[in-house]
Amino acid sequence: MLFLGGLFVVGTLIVLADDWPQFLGPARNGVSTEKIASSWEKSEPKQLWKKKIGAGFAGPVVAGNTLIIFHREGNSEILLALDAETGKPKWESKSPTAYRDDFGFDEGPRAVPCIQEGRVYAMGAEGLIRCVDLANGKEIWSVPAKTQFNAPKGYFGMVCSPLVQGDLVILNIGGADGAGVVALDKNSGKLRWKATGHEASYSSPVPMVLDGKTDVVVFTREGVVLLEPQNGRELGELHWRSRMQASVNAATPLVISNRIFLSASYETGAILLEWANGSLKELWSGDDSLSSHYATPVYRDKYLYGFHGRQEYGPSLRCVELATGKVLWDQSGFGAGTVTLVGDQLLILRESGELVLASASPQKYERRGTVQVLGSGTRAVPALAGQRFYGRDKSTLVCLRLP
Repeated sequence: MLFLGGLFVVGTLIVLADDWPQFLGPARNGVSTEKIASSWEKSEPKQLWKKKIGAGFAGPVVAGNTLIIFHREGNSEILLALDAETGKPKWESKSPTAYRDDFGFDEGPRAVPCIQEGRVYAMGAEGLIRCVDLANGKEIWSVPAKTQFNAPKGYFGMVCSPLVQGDLVILNIGGADGAGVVALDKNSGKLRWKATGHEASYSSPVPMVLDGKTDVVVFTREGVVLLEPQNGRELGELHWRSRMQASVNAATPLVISNRIFLSASYETGAILLEWANGSLKELWSGDDSLSSHYATPVYRDKYLYGFHGRQEYGPSLRCVELATGKVLWDQSGFGAGTVTLVGDQLLILRESGELVLASASPQKYERRGTVQVLGSGTRAVPALAGQRFYGRDKSTLVCLRLP
C-alpha cells in the first residue's frame, strides 16, 4: 500500500484519502487516515442523521459524497445510494432473493460492496454477484455464483466482500470443479480464471505486495492461499483450520510487509507466517494469543488489537505483540464487536451498539470516551470518511460527526 498526496494506491485500486470504498477501508486493513480527537470528555460525537434500513450485516462504503448500503426488504436485496452528508436517497438497485437462513438469523446480505472507478461491485447472500453504475444504479452485469459455479450457501450464506484487483473482481466462493476462488472480468463479469478446490470461508481476499508486484491472499475454509491475480497461479498454500467440522474461518488476513497474520476461533487461535524464498514459513502459532471469531484485528507499531474468543461467550479485547504472540493486556468480558484504527486511537463498535474510543497503546487499555449509537446485534464493519462515522445495526444506519 502506497500513499501519494491525497491518494491511496492499494494494488491498482486508487481512492481518495477521505473515501472508505471497500471492506475494512482504503487499504483493506481496518485503518483510517482521518484525524480525530484523542478524548470525548469535552465533545462527544454528534449525530448528523439516521435512517431506517432493511436486514443485513453488510457495512456501508463511501466514495466522494455517495454512500452505498446493501440491505434486504421483502424478497429484494437492495443497493441503496445515499447522500453521505445528509442521508437523502439518490437511487436504489434491486435484485430478487429467496435466501433463507437455516438457523433463523438475519436473512439480508452479508458482504460489504466495493466501489471502484464509478462502479459498485456486490455479492448477495445467495451468491448473486452484481456490478452497477455508481452514478445511477443501472446494472452493468450480474453473475449467479450459486448456479454458474455450483457454490453452496454454507452455514450462514455467502459472505465474501469483492476485491477489485486491476481489471478483475476476485471472490472466495467455494464453488465446484476448482472454483474455490474465482476472478471475473470487472467490465463484463466473464470468468477469467478459477483456482483451488477449497470450500468458502467467511473471510475476504486481500492484496499483498511482494518483490514489487501485487499478489492476492485468500483465507479459505481450509487455510491460506497466495495467488497471482493475473492468472490464478498458486504461489503458496498452508492448510490451517479448526478440526471441528462446523467451524468456518471468518477474520480477514492482515498483511504486514512480507508477513501474514491469521486468526480464527473454535480452538484454532492465531498464526504468523512469513513469505521468504518462495514459500510460507510459520513464525509462531497458538490458541492463547488472539482467537478472532469474526472481527478482523488491526495493527499498529508492532502490536495487534482485536477480539479474543467466541462471540456467544463474551470475548475479551486484547493487545498482542505481533512478533511473538505475547498478550500485553486483556480487557476480559468486553463482548464482541469491530475495531478500527484511527491514528493512535481505536474506534470500537461493540455488538451492543456502543461506540468506544480507546488508546492504541500496548501499555494498558485506556478508554477515552463512549456513546450509545446503535441497538443490540451490531456486527457490521463501520465506515469512516470525511470526519463522519457510519454504522449500522439490524434496522438502522447512523451518521455521526466525530470531534
